[in-house]
Amino acid sequence: MADLLITGATVLDGSGAPGVRADVAVAQGRIVAIGNDLPAAHRTIAADGLVLSPGFIDMHAHSDLQILANPDHTAKVSQGVTLEVLGQDGLSFAPIDEPTRATVRRQIAGWNGEPDDFDFSWSTVGGYLDRLDQGIACNAAYLVPQGTLRMMVVGTENRPATRAELDEMKRLLAEGLQQGAVGMSSGLTYTPGMFASTDELVELCTVLAQYGGYYSPHQRSYGQGALDAYGEMVEVARRSGCALHLTHAVMNFEPNRGRGADLVAMIDKALANGVDVTTDTYPYLPGATTLAAILPSWTAEGGPDAQLARLRDVELRARIAHELEYVGSDGCHGCVADWDTIEIGGVKNPALDGVVGKTVARLAVESGVRPADVFFDLLIRDNLATSILQHVGHEENVRAIMRHQSHTGGSDAILVGAKPHPRAWGTFPRYLGRYVRELGVLELADCIHHLTGRPARRLRLPDRGLVREGYAADLVLFDPETVRDTATFAEPRQQAEGIPYVFVDGVPVIDDGRRTDALPGGAVRRTDPGGAARRTDSGGAVRRSDAGGAVRRTDPGGAVRRTV
Repeated sequence: MADLLITGATVLDGSGAPGVRADVAVAQGRIVAIGNDLPAAHRTIAADGLVLSPGFIDMHAHSDLQILANPDHTAKVSQGVTLEVLGQDGLSFAPIDEPTRATVRRQIAGWNGEPDDFDFSWSTVGGYLDRLDQGIACNAAYLVPQGTLRMMVVGTENRPATRAELDEMKRLLAEGLQQGAVGMSSGLTYTPGMFASTDELVELCTVLAQYGGYYSPHQRSYGQGALDAYGEMVEVARRSGCALHLTHAVMNFEPNRGRGADLVAMIDKALANGVDVTTDTYPYLPGATTLAAILPSWTAEGGPDAQLARLRDVELRARIAHELEYVGSDGCHGCVADWDTIEIGGVKNPALDGVVGKTVARLAVESGVRPADVFFDLLIRDNLATSILQHVGHEENVRAIMRHQSHTGGSDAILVGAKPHPRAWGTFPRYLGRYVRELGVLELADCIHHLTGRPARRLRLPDRGLVREGYAADLVLFDPETVRDTATFAEPRQQAEGIPYVFVDGVPVIDDGRRTDALPGGAVRRTDPGGAARRTDSGGAVRRSDAGGAVRRTDPGGAVRRTV
């Protein structure tokens, strides 16, 4: 007898094919039958009027610490996410050593927060993935962060890597891929990753090509010079032979208004020339990052303490302000800072709580000082931990990129702060409600393909992303007539409507609209030289094999499987 039987749903299987009314049976975490009039199960859900689809895959997540500190992860699973990709934008926590960990924690506190009494008991990619296996709400894959590699090996100086340093970064990258990472990320507007040359990136990406991993860069500009920056990433992929995933693929800031079609044309040309390119986007206009990211890159050389010292120097403040307001900082993507578009999303220092939700321009008016001085003083008082929303997007670009055959979904969600971007709770239902039902930008079956089957193919998941017999039972039941995001910029932590059931490996994490206490998720590892990633055992069950969540090899083909 099956564990679960879902009856009467319209099944959109994640391939892009039209929906078919069918019953789906689940046993031991796997889909065991699809058809009509299937035998009874221990539990039956009557799903007439609902759509059953594969679980959504978030191709760009910033939950690296929060998924461990708060493993219930309601923000993501409540919107149907059953797998997310961590290690984004070139800065994360594996592999890492103690000095680098301290610097990275400070540099990206605005992304991850700084959880109290947090147990950093790992130093390798494998160790981090093992921590994920100790129990989280959804599954997670991981990208080796190129900026962290450079910080460990080269430091925070703006200089070329030596031959020995480059070889060491390649060794660490290969080790991370051998331990289960699915690829590598870069943050080329963040230090120190931005100090890598094109040639250095090509050498690193040749390692990705050898292991079947993919490159996921936050390129050097999303504003002035965005197309040139995208072009550099295509060239890196072409020269190295690795697959390329253009993450949070946007054309933002005023110079790029109406130029989404130019990016699409570039991608089409690359695909025609044999470069394997995919993209992800979020269905919103504003972006989100840290306030410190707006600074010119030269201010960050030497690390956070050196950067704070520069912000206190009167002469250097004047130089920075001129670059921000008249020249265009590389941290602001080559564009002049528009203080009216930079809204404070979260702070670490509780004495600054009153600035959240206000723009830098408004704070300047209220305090009677220059916007640049408000900017500097916030960074100093908050120890660089301030997060922001940046209102710089264009709807026509969002739609043009969203329609493309390379497109997948990614939230780029920061979960911390008093007012995080609403995409943390609303990305996937917003695709279904606003861009499918209300605007008709995508057909429903096509949209589901964008959010499930297509990203699974990029991740080389042999048993996820589709509703197929033998596949993992990562499933979402939603009402196509009512599904919608309710999270707003004013009230960002609001659960979506119209998603009553979400299953991770056959276990309900959202049941009748409510979060259960289940933590069935774990790490999805790249497991063989061809790049396939999986999380299975020979009997189809997804179970923890011991109290520590040990993962063992159980077949001669090199697949990493859970054992029972």
